[in-house]
Amino acid sequence: MVERYKEGKPDIVLDNPLARTLLQKLDYDQLTNCMRCGFCLPACPTFQETGLEPESPRGRIALMKAVADGLMAPDERFREQMNHCLGCRACEPVCPADVKYGRLIEQARDAIEDHPQHTAAVSCIRTLVFRHLFPHERRMKRLGGLLRFYQRSGVQAAVRMIGLLRILPKHLREMEAVLPEASSNGVADRIGTFLSARGEPIARVGLFRGCIMDVLFTETNVNTAKLLAEAGFEVVVPTAQGCCGALHAHSGETDTARELARRNVQAFKDANVDYIVSNAGGCGAILVEYDHLLEGDSAVKEDAISFAKRVKDVSQLVVDKGRLPDALDAADSQNHPEPVRITYQDSCHLRNVMKTGDAPRQLMKRIAGTEFVEMEQSDRCCGSAGIYNVTNPEMAGQILERKMGHANETNPRYLLTSNPGCLLQMKLGVERHKPRETLEVMHIVDFLYSRLRRSE
Repeated sequence: MVERYKEGKPDIVLDNPLARTLLQKLDYDQLTNCMRCGFCLPACPTFQETGLEPESPRGRIALMKAVADGLMAPDERFREQMNHCLGCRACEPVCPADVKYGRLIEQARDAIEDHPQHTAAVSCIRTLVFRHLFPHERRMKRLGGLLRFYQRSGVQAAVRMIGLLRILPKHLREMEAVLPEASSNGVADRIGTFLSARGEPIARVGLFRGCIMDVLFTETNVNTAKLLAEAGFEVVVPTAQGCCGALHAHSGETDTARELARRNVQAFKDANVDYIVSNAGGCGAILVEYDHLLEGDSAVKEDAISFAKRVKDVSQLVVDKGRLPDALDAADSQNHPEPVRITYQDSCHLRNVMKTGDAPRQLMKRIAGTEFVEMEQSDRCCGSAGIYNVTNPEMAGQILERKMGHANETNPRYLLTSNPGCLLQMKLGVERHKPRETLEVMHIVDFLYSRLRRSE
């Protein structure tokens, strides 16, 4: 690609280091696949909020192509626009040309992080989080232990009472208020690394526990393993697995994402499982694309392809292969003459990347004693998008306000979702709005398992 510019193309790009890196990393075929039809515009949350062309997938692709064609050098506004995308990938299902926009935005961010312009503080935080924390299970557990101590020792109450949290930006104070109870004991510490199936085993599955999931949502991981066992699956929790690498890939730390992917591919290969099960849409979306992430690594390419083919969201596996729906049908509703009203907020990556939008709804509609009500625009991003609600709180807040309007119109007792980031974001929305009627946000696995236990 760079050679093309030595043959009479404008040298504006050749003089810009970031532009040269973009030329090397951007998939030019995908750039030219975009027909500029505009089908992506109504699907894009940032375009819907601003109405600005550069805030759309089409606009961002046009900016990338302008750099690739030597028409512009990537300046600070270019960087900002690439990082302003939520990465929800709602544009992909509606694209008639099947443009792989998610890959393009990750390639652009990867190139940008090769030429960072962060402050010293931001650089330190990125290094700490992406390289020295998330990839290391023991460090994540220590962090979970510290958070648990903070939450349960009285320190949190004291900090709130004397107003120390006022030194934090408002959106971080709000996030602190909705954090679930942390744990230093993950799912393997709680239930072991193997769980027998109830009845004749249907298949042997490996539970992907995640890094943040196993610290802040340990109970959900435990309930996922138990739910799968009740549905007829042998459950293995490989101890050698690690962080999925999704936040790294979305933030331009692609090399680290690949290192983590290699580790997980080997861990689940050694576990000899039929399926790899995820209960977090964000994790599952990158797991199912490990074949693409590692396609240039001949040593693990075939194993990565095999891995990606076996990745399933827990709801999809239960619907397709499990025995659980019959048990849910039998749930005792005698103590609940009035059906409990529930609704669902889609995980963008679960719906748009893993193509699993229907399975959670099938399960919810079969739970006795409940009434499932579809929320308007439930497939629209809630604004969480990994760490987007931390790095872009203003836009994330606008999107959340629109989402809460639809949630309040639905008037549910429970709002369910399939991703930890979505769950925290919707909890934040409930905290801000404080609806008159009690509204509880839960992971769909926790709700399903609680109903299953009630039926027993």
